Amino acid sequence: MVERSSVVSLRIIDDENVRAVVDLSVSQEQKAFVASNVFSLAQAFATSNVWVRAVYADETAAGFVMLADDPDTERYYLWRFMIDERYQHMGFGRAAMSLMHEYVASRPGGTKVSLSFVPGDAGPGPFYKSLGYVETGEVKDGEVEAVLDLTQ
Repeated sequence: MVERSSVVSLRIIDDENVRAVVDLSVSQEQKAFVASNVFSLAQAFATSNVWVRAVYADETAAGFVMLADDPDTERYYLWRFMIDERYQHMGFGRAAMSLMHEYVASRPGGTKVSLSFVPGDAGPGPFYKSLGYVETGEVKDGEVEAVLDLTQ
């Protein structure tokens, strides 16, 4: 049973857990802000330099993270992030982001993580800001760009 005290981990997506990851979904009002995990996994499969992980709360798949991971250019971009609607507001998103930040910090030149988000009432902007992401002032394809300096 998933509880607020559940231990959060990031796990490789494989044939044992891919269905559980695909079955995760955000709420109806959040669907305009993030692509489905099926689409994200298809993109990851067709793209190089992508790091994907399932977010687990104890032994339950609770979310998904997808990072453009390019050590050659030392650019790390949070491409997708979601926590299933059943597990939001339990601290799992914050814990998963912290684990992703630790991963980036371990990579060559891993001092910053960038991301972009669609602004809106049910969007993730306030969550990212609460983690310390700062908007750059750039908007691309309707998405607000933000960056987190991991050295601070």
